[in-house]
Amino acid sequence: MTPTTPAARLRALKPDWLNDPKVWRTEVLAGLVVALALIPEAISFSIIAGVDPAIGLFASFTMAVTISVVGGRRAMISAATGAVALVIAPVNREHGLGYLVATVILAGVFQIVLGAVGVAKLMRFVPRSVMTGFVNALAIMIFMAQVPEMHDVPWPVYPLIIGGLALMVFFPKVTRVVPAPLVSIVILTVITVAAGIAVPTVGDKGELPSSLPVPGLPDVPFTLDTLTTVAPYALAMALVGLMESLMTARLVDDITDTHSSKTRESIGQGVANIVTGFFGGMGGCAMIGQTMINVKVSGARTRVSTFLAGSFLMVLCIVFGPVVSDIPMAALVAVMVMVAVGTFDWHSVAPKTLKRMPAGEIAVMVITVIVVVSTENLAIGVVVGTVTAMVVFARRVAHLAQVTAVTDPDGTTVVYRVTGELFFASSNDLVGQFDYAGDPDRVVIDLSAAHIWDASSVAALDAIETKYEQRGKTVEITGLNTPSADLHGRLTGELTGSH
Repeated sequence: MTPTTPAARLRALKPDWLNDPKVWRTEVLAGLVVALALIPEAISFSIIAGVDPAIGLFASFTMAVTISVVGGRRAMISAATGAVALVIAPVNREHGLGYLVATVILAGVFQIVLGAVGVAKLMRFVPRSVMTGFVNALAIMIFMAQVPEMHDVPWPVYPLIIGGLALMVFFPKVTRVVPAPLVSIVILTVITVAAGIAVPTVGDKGELPSSLPVPGLPDVPFTLDTLTTVAPYALAMALVGLMESLMTARLVDDITDTHSSKTRESIGQGVANIVTGFFGGMGGCAMIGQTMINVKVSGARTRVSTFLAGSFLMVLCIVFGPVVSDIPMAALVAVMVMVAVGTFDWHSVAPKTLKRMPAGEIAVMVITVIVVVSTENLAIGVVVGTVTAMVVFARRVAHLAQVTAVTDPDGTTVVYRVTGELFFASSNDLVGQFDYAGDPDRVVIDLSAAHIWDASSVAALDAIETKYEQRGKTVEITGLNTPSADLHGRLTGELTGSH
């Protein structure tokens, strides 16, 4: 029904979060929790990349704010990440900060191009078993990243972590108006400051910036030599960033039961990295841990939480720097441990599930987890897992092509009925399933229950015809569906020089 009054029409045009105070409150508080969790992570990734902590924090600010406008997946958090830091660290180490910034900008350009040519559509080839392995590996990595914060630390850290976990488990039973992670962070900070408990704090990770980033061009010579130096790193960063972002977007789609534009997300990641580069940041991509805090723990669903996460990050650093510096790392460790527990797909490893799941699917999930955890690179794990899944699928389908023969009562004709999918794996066995010497002079190969997928299958049919012709027998291929007939007609006789 179309709104009739100007006020009603204006309300209809407003997004949900402006019409509903509850949504507004959820988004604001979610943005604040994510901003607090981003600070130590951004500082840690700056250390990995070998740059000043402010550069990681600036990157998280510009990435989050920009992607909230141009991204394709609402409520997803993009910021400085460990995967990107690992890729670009050698550039900074070998060539300096100017080249790192140039790499980030060029990576953004690559991501826009890759997004425009449809690289996001490749996500449909990532099987569910890989996705499950990806999620479980991610949960393990989030937990493992907290282990150093629990090793060789003062003893009060442990009761603080346990207290933080207890608050996040039981506080939602009292009320869900305020996110439990925010309550946990505030209470643990008040306790440590008021009691003067000496434990590692956010301030120990590095100095927070005291002013906003200023835009500018990277300090490099604009020459072909610079381009050839940064291009390989930029392409690697673009691919890793897109892989992680698209996988995260798909995960959020599943959690929220909504659809997002992966092409827009790919292009948006590129735009966000270009903006980040011009502000001197170290670039980034979707942050899975912080996205889980935003979407799964805090219940955020709109772009507002993403925008506010970046905005609050700078406000917290610049205006409330001394307060934020006093937040005990134990509070943030507790939050991330809860995220890890909540992210892990426990159903996937339940004995009942494992009993019913095909062995190949379990193997793909386990291999994905092992590769991700051992390389600490989600993109490599997804690629290896997907390739493994394809091999498992090819082996399974290869045995589905069946050949049955029926000879006419008069003995002059034999009809071979081929059933199944013919492609490189299944067609290799096809040639050996015919009785070339014993068959009568006329052979009919009925493919009405089969489909030809590739040149290997056409070559196999050509080889069968050749073997019969060498014995003076005729072969007729019938029942081809339209795509199979087109492919066979185009390639038959063209694949070997001798036919």
